Amino acid sequence: MVDDLFATHDALAIGELVKARKIGVLELVDDTIARLRKLDASLNAITDFYEGELLDRSVAAADEGPFQGVPFVVKQLMAECAGTPTTLGSKFFAEEPVAAADSAAVARMRRAGLVIVGRSNTSEFGLSPTTEPAFGGATVSPWRKDLSPGGSSGGSAAIVAARGLPMAHATDGGGSIRIPASLCGLFGLKPSRGRVSLAPIGETLAGAGTQLCVSISVRDSAALLDVLAGGEPGDPYRAPLTEGTFLDATRREPGRLRVAFMPKPVGGAPLDPVLVGAVERTAGLLAALGHHVEEAAPDYDAAATGAAFGTVMCANTYTNIQVRAGGRVPGPDDLEPVTRLYAERGRDIGANDYIRAVQTFHRTGRALGVFLEKYDVLLSPTIARTSLPLGTVRMDGSLEQYEEGLAPLVSFTAVCNAAGVPAMSVPLEWTADGLPIGLHFVGRFGAEEMLFSLAAQLEQARLWRERRPPL
Repeated sequence: MVDDLFATHDALAIGELVKARKIGVLELVDDTIARLRKLDASLNAITDFYEGELLDRSVAAADEGPFQGVPFVVKQLMAECAGTPTTLGSKFFAEEPVAAADSAAVARMRRAGLVIVGRSNTSEFGLSPTTEPAFGGATVSPWRKDLSPGGSSGGSAAIVAARGLPMAHATDGGGSIRIPASLCGLFGLKPSRGRVSLAPIGETLAGAGTQLCVSISVRDSAALLDVLAGGEPGDPYRAPLTEGTFLDATRREPGRLRVAFMPKPVGGAPLDPVLVGAVERTAGLLAALGHHVEEAAPDYDAAATGAAFGTVMCANTYTNIQVRAGGRVPGPDDLEPVTRLYAERGRDIGANDYIRAVQTFHRTGRALGVFLEKYDVLLSPTIARTSLPLGTVRMDGSLEQYEEGLAPLVSFTAVCNAAGVPAMSVPLEWTADGLPIGLHFVGRFGAEEMLFSLAAQLEQARLWRERRPPL
């Protein structure tokens, strides 16, 4: 039953069926879990399935919101679900005590009607833009089994792309919503800094981290952001208030936007001609839709921004292990080699270096902010690759090997995390052999409404939901 349902309905549409009593919640949940188990045998996308009393509590906790009765999975990172551990994709935290309470975002998900039925796979600590953790094993792409779905939200993206769910939780500290959205043919938007509270923690990655979802429709992501947006007491950042709802934004035209497009990364090498062609065709589509389009790129120090990210990531890795472990010390086999190397480097980072890295984030944000005063949108590919074979980004080798694999995957995305601005990947193009290519759109701080309006316009111009992987 859910095979046909998820092929034709997004999460909001399924919620409407539940509200109209055309489908029962228990029937929907049971059928969905059965389908997820079948898909997961091929994808390895879900780390934990809820069952028994835990599932019963999850069903009972879902209120009558816009996603009433819709099954959902939460990534094993940056979100706590009461009664289950959050492993961060790591063997070291596999035996963690279960969470006593939901994090603020998860509590809001439940109030919106979502029924959490499991947790999705992630790279260890979200460090890799692929999803191949030693603990639990690699998630594979539903488009081709020798490919990764990207990461670190690859478990969520793979299961949504395979139509096991219409949307799933995802987090983004350097591109981890947008990278797997691009590689899996999904829509994924990273909100502005402070748009979604990370309570009970204060921040992550010096404010670079945030969360939302990957989805098959623009309006599902917009409606979920309506649910999750808003601060909690003591939040260190808050995005500006919006004029209306994000869902309403998907129902109106974006107006004539000033669009800059760039055919290569700032300070980077030329792109594959396939990606250049995808950007140029998308620029042509935007012009045909009435937008002003021209080639232009922001001016910031990409090398310095990348180095600052390394400093922030290493320091956070070391500190988070110390805090979360509560005095436990990782054994020789408890962490993946790159995670251990990052933690060791982070242990030796002084306050002066860390503050300089954060100041670099701020300088980059100001440079991008000046550019986005002249333009409403910055267009590029989401990643500087056309596919991601398994094993491309290695966590079991040297830092040099890891960083070489990392660079083309974050060359367009990470700057948005450093600057705190919203950005989205939209599945508008395809390779000659049928793999999805995400196009990346960046807006100024707080401009999610504009991005959602533009995404909805593009969704109508180039429908992508019917393009499904062969699995």
